[in-house]
Amino acid sequence: MLQRSTILVSLVLGLAGIATAQPVITRLVPPSRPVQGPPSRAPEAARFLPGQRFDLQATVDVGPGCTLSSVEFQVDGEPVATITAFAAATATPSGNDHVASARAYSCDRPGLHLLVVKATDSLGRVSAAQGRFEVVKIEPGERRARNLIIMIGDGMGLAHRTAARIMKHGVTLGKSDGLLEMDQLGHTALVTTHSLNSIVTDSSPGAAAYSTGNKANNQQHGVFPDDTIAVFDNPRVENVAEYLHRTQGKVLGLVTTSDVADATPAAFASHTQNRAAGTGVCDQFFDERETRGLRVLMGGGRKWFLPQDVAGSTRATSNDGDYMLPSELAQAWNVPVGTIDPDRDLIAAFEADGFFYAGDRKTLTAAPEGTQRLLGLFNFSNMNVSLDKIAGRRGTSRLVDDYGFPDQPMLEEMTLKALEVLSRNDKGFVLMVEGASIDKQAHNMDSDRWIHETIEFDNAVGVCRRFLEQHPDTLLIVTADHECGGANIIGGSMVTDAQLKARIDSGQGVSQVREGVVGTGDEAAFPRYVMSADGYPATTDIDYRMLIGYAANADRHEDWRTNPQPIRDPQQPFNDLKPLSTYPANPMQRDLKGGFKVTGQIQDTVASHTATDIPLTADGRGASRFRGVIDNTEVFFRAMQAVLGGAAEGD
Repeated sequence: MLQRSTILVSLVLGLAGIATAQPVITRLVPPSRPVQGPPSRAPEAARFLPGQRFDLQATVDVGPGCTLSSVEFQVDGEPVATITAFAAATATPSGNDHVASARAYSCDRPGLHLLVVKATDSLGRVSAAQGRFEVVKIEPGERRARNLIIMIGDGMGLAHRTAARIMKHGVTLGKSDGLLEMDQLGHTALVTTHSLNSIVTDSSPGAAAYSTGNKANNQQHGVFPDDTIAVFDNPRVENVAEYLHRTQGKVLGLVTTSDVADATPAAFASHTQNRAAGTGVCDQFFDERETRGLRVLMGGGRKWFLPQDVAGSTRATSNDGDYMLPSELAQAWNVPVGTIDPDRDLIAAFEADGFFYAGDRKTLTAAPEGTQRLLGLFNFSNMNVSLDKIAGRRGTSRLVDDYGFPDQPMLEEMTLKALEVLSRNDKGFVLMVEGASIDKQAHNMDSDRWIHETIEFDNAVGVCRRFLEQHPDTLLIVTADHECGGANIIGGSMVTDAQLKARIDSGQGVSQVREGVVGTGDEAAFPRYVMSADGYPATTDIDYRMLIGYAANADRHEDWRTNPQPIRDPQQPFNDLKPLSTYPANPMQRDLKGGFKVTGQIQDTVASHTATDIPLTADGRGASRFRGVIDNTEVFFRAMQAVLGGAAEGD
């Protein structure tokens, strides 16, 4: 009888296809190095503020014919969740993986903590995995920073700053004739920028390091990676605005020259594994505005805010671009579930919530005295770059009219208005200001446009410096998310602009546009640009001009003169229609007359980001903590020490 029962059980198990192995835990979140013995002094992957919220998650492979019965998370031996949500691991190949999540966990105790997950399958088999995370201690002190301003020159490395200084101020007898506004901040550090999955970051994890204090995968922000294909269900990390609004009542402002849904602003006010999901990102801006105190949002990106039947709208019709959250996530984080709503009028929703809406510079300037909520959308997608905006104001170009937005504000004008609005909150604010097209034009290897963008960004830094003088309880940080293009100043032209044009017209390529033109060393001299009263160069086509080269370059044609048109912006909804369709599609389609092709080092149509360290300068309350070589996540914790704990001696 016993033998028969054993055979029967074996037959049933065999027919069910149940494997004899235990379930396998293939991912544990937050990510950390495998636990082997006592804690080391090496940095753990995930660090948090006391009380900062984040999701715990594990992916479990239970094998064929079996199910997952329970998952328990423990921190330092104590259970942290009795109810855990399960979902299919749709991004894994086995077909029987499960994702278990415990949402919005937090820990107040500083130090390293041991995270253990135990998974039990339907046969009662148990597996466990371990990791660590750290809660960073905030040193008590006085003289806290009331306001936090983080200014990000997207893609801005050392060469970008140097080139802007040369163009803006010039050099005499080997010494700069002036300093940039960002040069005059009192404290300096170098920042390493690697993402969670690459030595070369993109803007999403680059900005998320500043907004959450944690690494993320490329293309992702505000989340840790998971094993589902859903765009908005990843394990969340509470960002700086959410944390400070929840604990101190501070409000948030986002100002950018890009589409507002672009990676850098989005990293301060949304959570997603797909930075390109603009409809969902912008809907999160509004739907979750009260969890982070969003009061100012300015830049481009009107296309996400318009109902689908309005010309220029690109609102998504699926969960790939719009969002619906799992109910357990929405409940734990106290946010709306969301919906797929391509017909939503998001501008009207903001206005109904008390936001003053400006669609151009004139309207922005006329914002009523006492405005406390402000939305400004000044282009369908990315705003036009400063070189073209200034040319439009001067009447020397109508390029901004081609985009349909002739009256766009400069970054310094948006920054000034944002500070006016945010200052009305008596508990302080967080303001992120981005000079976005330093990066975008460096990708295009359009040297004069990104130098011009860096000057525009620096002018906005000047606005914040003057605010700091009047509000010394402010911490001002100026940095980048990464370097773009491997840009560097290779020297100067050895010919006048008229001579350069004649050489280009000859169409003889290298023999005329490189030889006898590109001066290095002693032949580079000191280029002299003239600044106009509006704060920008009168022209960038000067005699003996500054010349820029690239280390992470794609193929391009180069003639060294200012390109009359920028490269087509594929994010613009009318990119394929005239007049935008007449713009060059990539750097190989411009500067053809000169015949000088520069062969690139990468297989792409545009230049790429690099892993080069980037500079940071800071001033104000707590700024002296920014020194040496630091990781980009450390910027978050040093800033929060100033806001939560207080300034160091001498600040």
